[in-house]
Amino acid sequence: MTTGILALTAAAIFAGAALYVSVAEQPARLQIDDRALLLQWKPSYQYGAAMQAPLALIGFVLGLWAWWQSGLWQWLAGAIVLVSAWPYTLLVIRPTNNTLLRIDPADAGSSSRALIEKWGSLHAVRTGMGIFSTLFYLWAALS
Repeated sequence: MTTGILALTAAAIFAGAALYVSVAEQPARLQIDDRALLLQWKPSYQYGAAMQAPLALIGFVLGLWAWWQSGLWQWLAGAIVLVSAWPYTLLVIRPTNNTLLRIDPADAGSSSRALIEKWGSLHAVRTGMGIFSTLFYLWAALS
């Protein structure tokens, strides 16, 4: 089923990108000084959001389509988990994002560092969503 394989691919790319941020980029950026940390986080966040938001939506639509075609509940479960990254981001992560985006790099300090550390923890939940969605899609594809 081509639709399912495309859904699995979108979810896996989403999960892989989120995992990279959680295990490589976030720990590496936390090693730099507060000003550089904020300067690095801002464009990284914007580029990441521009990539991950469409992947979640595309993977969701394809997962729904695969569910409609096959009737396998795992496609639906994966789609719901993947698209849940949208409301989670908007309702839970966005306030932290907005605060960080408003901070002038000249004003960076321990409070901006603490917010970026908090952001990393919040982002790790999105990573989990991507991984679980991918696993549901893989289960469906192998069924």
